[in-house]
This record gives sequence, C-alpha cells and structure tokens, in this order.
Amino acid sequence: MGRWQYHQVDVFTDEPFGGNPLAVFPDAAEIPEEHFQSIARELNLSETTFVLPTTREGCHFHVRIFTPARELPMAGHPTLGTAAVLALEGRIGAGGHDSGEVIFQEGVGPVPVTFAVVGPHRVFATMNQPLPRFEAEVSDRALIGRMLSLEAKHLLAEAPPQAVSCGVPFFFVPLRTLEAAGRAKLRLDLWEPLAEACGAPGVYLFTMETEWPGSTVHGRMFAPGAGVAEDPATGSATGPLGCYLVRHGLVESAGRVEIVCEQGLEMGRPSRLQIAVESQGGDFSAVEVGGQSVVVGGGWLQLP
Repeated sequence: MGRWQYHQVDVFTDEPFGGNPLAVFPDAAEIPEEHFQSIARELNLSETTFVLPTTREGCHFHVRIFTPARELPMAGHPTLGTAAVLALEGRIGAGGHDSGEVIFQEGVGPVPVTFAVVGPHRVFATMNQPLPRFEAEVSDRALIGRMLSLEAKHLLAEAPPQAVSCGVPFFFVPLRTLEAAGRAKLRLDLWEPLAEACGAPGVYLFTMETEWPGSTVHGRMFAPGAGVAEDPATGSATGPLGCYLVRHGLVESAGRVEIVCEQGLEMGRPSRLQIAVESQGGDFSAVEVGGQSVVVGGGWLQLP
C-alpha cells in the first residue's frame, strides 16, 4: 500500500473557508497515473493537482489538474494554490527567500507564476495566462435567458454572449443586475448543446453591479459537465473575463487595466480575484490573474 500526503488550500481568499478549495499532492511522481482521476473524484473538490517532475526545458514542475470528472489543460486556482503549497514548503524561491517566480508545465505550455509569502500559511500569487481567443457571438438572447432561467430583458444590451479563452474557453453572459445574477439557474437541457457547439466547459455570468466596495464585476460560474455544479472562484475564467470587459468597452480599453472580480458570494464562499489586462488598439499583450491562498489543512490517501 502507498500512502500519499496532500494539502488542502483555500484560494482567492485571505481567510479559511472562503475562496475555492483545492487539494495538492506535492510529491505525486510515484502515484500511479491511472489513479489521478479517481483521487480527484474521491476528494470531490473543484480541482485536485498532482506535482510531478517536469519534462519541459525551462519549467520547474509539471502540474496536472483534475476536476472530479476530467483533466484540465490549465486552471487558475489550482495553479496559484499549488504555488502556495510549494512556497510554504520552501521548494520554490531562490535562496530560501519567501518570494520569487516558478514556471509550471501545464497542458497549455509553460505557465509563469510569481509569489510572495504574506503571513503564516498565506501566499499571494499571480499567474500569466495565454492571450485571449474570442469565439463567435450568440445573438439569440431569448435562448440564453431561458438557459439561465431568466428572460432576454435581464441580459445586458451593450455586450454579447460570447465564448472567450485564455487557455480554457468559457461562455460569458453579461447580465444587467445583481438581482438577476443571484436568481439565475442553469438549465442543462439548453446549456449542453451550446457547450458542445462552443467547446466551453462552463458558462460564466456576470454583472457590473457589485456587492463589495472596490469590486469591478460580480460573477458566477457553472460547469456541470466538468463535475462542478457551481464554482466559487474561477481563475481560468477571470482572465478571459477581463479581456471580454476590455474588448466590449465595459472597462477602460487601453493600456494596463486592473479589475477586481468578486465571486462565490451566493455559495457562502466569498472570493476576490485580481485581474490585469494590457492592450493597445484592440491588441492584447498580457493577461494576469492573482489572489491570496490560505493552507487550511491536509491529509493522506492510502492506495494499492
């Protein structure tokens, strides 16, 4: 029998029991690969990561990311939470310093992450994401409204429903009000055909109305096809969200734009995600997503 240690981290929060929980296996090289998906399903968190020796020059670790239902090529909170665990273990950071950069090998390629230990069990980290890819817009607002158990009038008129990817595609739906965002319920019978058509594992609805002072945008993300009914904080979605907001003029559209996204409030797991987008003349040059992580515990699994 093998006994494999893991850490549990809450990501995109500065307090335990907020943000998005994550399990990190920091020494996964000897775990049989065929167990990875079963382990993620057993722990039943939004994602579980397995840290392996890198096979790509210029990267420090190979990180594989699993939801309870599938492997992902890249994801935000698993990337940042994994960096937090490795930083607190002293495995990254030149010369034992509590800050630095690590480059993860992920399914989308090298993913640079900068980090700083900011307190006991706490790390702030920022990841670079691939530049955005904008897919076709969807014009049938009545259909999208019904998909969210709403009406077309609840959708924001100034911007279209559209899939955008910074490594992983998400289908973005802009809503007019917090009230509409709070009572939205995803209809699988209408979402599944659209998800297949646009290749997006999740639908991300948002409104420019916010609950917290200092927030720019309020979001919710549903990904039932990935085994995640609702996600409290989605770093891989907030990179493309920031690009969407810039592209459609919902925030400033030139230079470096900093955006704060609040998510998870409807779930009782409040999360704060920091986004930075650099663009000029409609061309994007950088996408960053950051936030704080708190290591809240851990355990072990015993496997044959």
